[in-house]
Amino acid sequence: MCGTCGCPSGAMITLLAPDRPVPAWLGGGRLTQLDRGPADHGHRHPAGLVPHLQHSHDQEHGHAHVVGTPETTRTVELQQKVLAKNDDLADANRQWLRDRSILAVNLMSSPGAGKTTLLERTSKELAGRLSISVIEGDQETALDAKRIQAAGSRVVQINTGVGCHLDADMVAQGLRGLDPPSGSIVVIENVGNLVCPALFDLGEAAKVVLASVTEGADKPLKYPHMFRQADLVLLNKTDLLPYVDFDLKQYMSDLRRASPDALLLQLSATTGDGMQGWYDWLRRRVRPPHE
Repeated sequence: MCGTCGCPSGAMITLLAPDRPVPAWLGGGRLTQLDRGPADHGHRHPAGLVPHLQHSHDQEHGHAHVVGTPETTRTVELQQKVLAKNDDLADANRQWLRDRSILAVNLMSSPGAGKTTLLERTSKELAGRLSISVIEGDQETALDAKRIQAAGSRVVQINTGVGCHLDADMVAQGLRGLDPPSGSIVVIENVGNLVCPALFDLGEAAKVVLASVTEGADKPLKYPHMFRQADLVLLNKTDLLPYVDFDLKQYMSDLRRASPDALLLQLSATTGDGMQGWYDWLRRRVRPPHE
C-alpha cells in the first residue's frame, strides 16, 4: 500500500503517444496506440512511443498517517526519501523545460470541476496564437484526451489505474512523448483530487487550482494545503451562481487566509465569461522560443 495516500499497490500507468488509435478498452477512436513494455527511465523510444509503466506504490511515494507505532519513524523516513527523489526528478523536468523555453502549468482540481472543459475552450480560442500541449492524467480511459485532441491540442494520456495523482517521473515520460516546441505551453491536467496532487512537484512553473461554485464555498478551508500551493485559483461555473448556494464573499475571504498571495480569477469555461483573464495570465508567462 502506498505510504503517501493509501492507494493499493500495483497501479498501472499507461502513457499514450499522439496520432495513434485508442485501444478499444480505452474507448476507441483516434488518439494513440498503446505501447506495452517494462518501465523505462530516461531512454528515448522510436516514433514518439512512450513506454507502458508498472507503477508500484509499494516502492515510490508516501505521506505518513501512522502515529505512535514502532513503524512511525520508518514511515516518515520513507516519505522524506520518496518525496526527495520526486523533487530531484521534478528539478530535472524544470531544467528540461527551461532549456527549451516551455511553460508548464500543473492544473489541479476535484473531479468534475471543469478542467477538461477549460482546456477545450482554451485550445480552440488560442489556436494559431499559442501552441498548447496537454498531459492528461486520469485513472482510466482516454475520454478526456480525445476531447482535448478534438479541440486542437496535442495530448499524451497517462492512466494511473488506482493511483490518485501524477508524479515527476510520469510527467518526464509524458514530455518525451509530446516533445513540445520551444516557446509553447504544456498544461498538466492532474488526476481529479484535492489532496495528493498538492504534495508532488512535477517540475511545473506554476500551480493552478480550478474550483467550481457547484462544489460549495468551503473548499479553501477544508483543503488548505492544495490552495496554499496555488499561484492562481480559477473559480469556474460562475454562470451558475444564481442557482447555487455559494457565498462568494466568504470564499474570497477564506482563500486569502489559506493562500494570501494567490491570484483569483472568476470565469465560466462553458459560456466563456472571464476566460480572457486566464488567457492573459498564460501569455504573460510564455517565454519567447529559441531561435
